[in-house]
Amino acid sequence: MSVHTPGKVAVAEIVRDATAAPSMHNAQPWRFHYARGNRTFSLYADPTRAMPRADPTTRGLHIGCGAALFNLRVAAAHARLRPVTRLLPDPSDPNLLATVRLDDTDGPTDGITVLHPAIHDRHTSRYPFADRRVPTEVRHALTEASRLEGAELTFPAGSHLRTVLDLIQDAEGYGHMDARREAETERWTRDTMTRAPVDGVPEYAFGPIKRGGSAPVRDFAGRTPARGRGLADFEDRPQLALVRTARDSPADWLRAGQALERVLLIATLHGLSTSFATQALEWPELRWILRDPDSGRGHVQMVIRLGYGPTGPRTPRRPVPHVLEVED
Repeated sequence: MSVHTPGKVAVAEIVRDATAAPSMHNAQPWRFHYARGNRTFSLYADPTRAMPRADPTTRGLHIGCGAALFNLRVAAAHARLRPVTRLLPDPSDPNLLATVRLDDTDGPTDGITVLHPAIHDRHTSRYPFADRRVPTEVRHALTEASRLEGAELTFPAGSHLRTVLDLIQDAEGYGHMDARREAETERWTRDTMTRAPVDGVPEYAFGPIKRGGSAPVRDFAGRTPARGRGLADFEDRPQLALVRTARDSPADWLRAGQALERVLLIATLHGLSTSFATQALEWPELRWILRDPDSGRGHVQMVIRLGYGPTGPRTPRRPVPHVLEVED
């Protein structure tokens, strides 16, 4: 058996890869602790980065942390270490979301090492996509990626797709009418211009203003125009995917986040661009309507828009020393 203990640089690189994950409004609501003695990472939620208006149950926060957890697993496997993961290991500490022990290098890594090159190539794209359908074999690969993380990926079509698109549009309108929700969003968008750019969605990542098309693209500018944004026509036939889980507990949210990131990395390797349409998920009275009316199964955790087009700009990330504590 071959075992090695990662040094300071390797530990920092693993966390740097983990923090490339997407999160709601790029709030990056995570903290990492690494104990050298037992070679274990602990992933904590950072409640100071929660969004009480848009994410009152912290479901979205858990999904973002789940995505970071998956990246950490990929990075560990890339470093020739086998990640052994436990979700919610301490019921007395709800902010401790997971532990990842770095085990021997000879065990299985679930084939995730090949995903490592996509971690820093994946970016959220709020730009129009081409009118080119995602091939069936790629959809199958994305569906399998979600299944391997304990979630289900489906592609709404017909009347279900129209319902999803209508709900997203309605939810965005409701959000603009809620002054406190708008202020919360501005904290993670426009307010980024008044501090060091280490988090949030800066104006350069807003994308163009939608002139036409039915693709669900969130306009972070809200009711106030942003500088230098042009107009663009988006897809008339947007391609969406829903990540859903059988249950709706914090553990399921973490599984959904891992499934989401695995899907995104596979999509990136296949040349797909992606963005998110979470508006309806942020309203409990709308979220349940997103379910497939035929099956009625599961709880929708994420709506992904995917297609072929610009990859989107890189958004800022918090420096590793801000999110990592190492215990000797």
